[in-house]
Amino acid sequence: MRVLGIETSCDETAAAVVDGDGRVLSHAVLSQIADHRPFGGIVPEVAARSHLHHLDSLIRRALDGASTGVAGLSAIAATAGPGLIGGVLVGVMTAKAMAAAAKLPFIAVNHLEGHALTARFTDGVAFPYLLLLVSGGHCQILAVEGVRRYRRYGTTLDDAAGEAFDKVAKLLGLGFPGGPAIERAAKAGQDRFKFTRPMKGKPGCDFSFSGLKTAVRQAAEALPPGPLADRDVADLAASFQAALVDSLVDRVGRAAEKFTADYPAGRALVVAGGVAANQALRTALSGVAAGAGLTFAAPPPALCTDNAVMIAWAGLERLRLGLTDPLDFKARPRWPLDPTAAPAIGAGVKA
Repeated sequence: MRVLGIETSCDETAAAVVDGDGRVLSHAVLSQIADHRPFGGIVPEVAARSHLHHLDSLIRRALDGASTGVAGLSAIAATAGPGLIGGVLVGVMTAKAMAAAAKLPFIAVNHLEGHALTARFTDGVAFPYLLLLVSGGHCQILAVEGVRRYRRYGTTLDDAAGEAFDKVAKLLGLGFPGGPAIERAAKAGQDRFKFTRPMKGKPGCDFSFSGLKTAVRQAAEALPPGPLADRDVADLAASFQAALVDSLVDRVGRAAEKFTADYPAGRALVVAGGVAANQALRTALSGVAAGAGLTFAAPPPALCTDNAVMIAWAGLERLRLGLTDPLDFKARPRWPLDPTAAPAIGAGVKA
């Protein structure tokens, strides 16, 4: 089997070919960070136009890199949601056109499932497992029972963790994207401001980061007037990161208790999504896993951010089960992994 994966849900345009033995035959990625940096965040119209302009050439690079043509593929998979709908449509329509022309199966991949299944590709994690999915638009904890089978334990009630990183980085003048910028600054700082850990100790497994952002702003405004000193920026970054990580650890710890009771055969805690590249979070979660008697898995940082390898792999997982989609499948700006979960307020509904 060989599957072409296409990813256009946000600000990376990517195409990859993965085979049935789990080998990445090619992977072409174009980041739009430079296009969006002047705006301090992602502009949907700019993103969609960039996808439209570059996707064809990236697909050609991926096919050439895999030494195959379209006829050598088993299926074409594309992110069909959730995401910025303009970009999602670019990828979906391109994949449909290719599939129709080559008479190949089309597979509509849930972007979140791409993240969720990556650890099976990189670490061979077996179902069921506990997943913390943390990115710029999504923050939730799920039991992963199988392909297309998810049970949500908790989600964000307002901002996603990655969104909080971006907004705090902007507040501190650290630029975009915020996650790597905060992590770099935090390495030179100390947890001097001791922010309250959001939701820590409260029942359930939901998250909230809006108040933490406000606390960082108030702490910055309480400092002497004028530009923030480098030491203050570093300490604010370190204090914010420490509070956010502690909050995530508390919520995941509670979820691990539920998971091990609900799924005695479950053996792993997985973290995925863009924020999963954060080393402080990885270190803290490995401790949670050890305490719960679970192994810990985190994909390489390059496969935590949006990429087409995970879409191709999710396509392969579905193809093996005979799960393909009709060409009239509609792209979705929202697409929950657990459709039975109660809606959340704010950023949580993006999932």
